Order: sequence, then C-alpha cells, then structure tokens
Amino acid sequence: MKGILSFVVVVLVMGVVMSVMAPSASADIFKQQDHIVLDKEKAGGGAGILYGKYAFTRDMPPMENPVREIGWLTLKPGDSIGFHKHEVNEDVYVIVSGTGVFKNDDGREYPVEAGDITIARKGQSHALSNTGGADLVIISVIAGETPK
Repeated sequence: MKGILSFVVVVLVMGVVMSVMAPSASADIFKQQDHIVLDKEKAGGGAGILYGKYAFTRDMPPMENPVREIGWLTLKPGDSIGFHKHEVNEDVYVIVSGTGVFKNDDGREYPVEAGDITIARKGQSHALSNTGGADLVIISVIAGETPK
C-alpha cells in the first residue's frame, strides 16, 4: 500500500509542478533517460554523496519560472544533506522510499518515511539524514529565485 501511496504522491506533485512551469517551459515532460546526473559530495555540508538525477537544474529555467529545480535524489544509509539555509528560495522534499530524519529550521528532528513531505521556506534552514538500512529516495522541488 505504501508503494502505491508513494507513486500517487509523486504523480500529484509532478503534475502540480508541471502546471506551475507552463506556459514558459520548453517541455511538458522530462523523460527519465534524459535526466541530468549530478552527484554532490557532502551536499549542504552533509556526509557522503547525494546521488541526483534532475529534470533540470536551477540555472536552466527562464527567470519568470518559479520552479527552479526538480530532482530524484538518493542518500545511501548513513549519508546526509547538511543543515543549510534557503536565502531566496523554498525546497520541498517528497519522501519516496526509505527512512530518515528531517531537521527543521529550529533544529528539531523528525522521523520521515515514504509519503511524507517536508518544506523549507525562504529564509529557513533544513537537513535530511538517512538513518535506515536502505536507500532514502526523495523528490526535491526548489522554487523561488536562483541564488546569485
């Protein structure tokens, strides 16, 4: 049941994102085989490698598009995205599979699992750690301005 719920959440989020991007987007669909592979070591000051496959990265959309980046991200067990601040944009994580700990702006930590959604709004900080025994897979959607 969780697998189906995760799939439905992903489809809904992607549908909303795609409608927000229109009409200035150059494409309506970003096929998996065309995703941009971009792995980041110690992302946000975290540990290990953040494995990323992006529909597009934040430097690609026209400035009038509010959605700046969408990616499928994977953290291996023990790896993390460090506690970092979003000065000019927002970041949404949709937990697709695995388990972890999300740290919010005031430093409190919350367990997360498939189907959970987190957000760091403009001016807020956040972090995410994989505390489980399997990959933690998330969809990240960044909206707002592109940092200079």
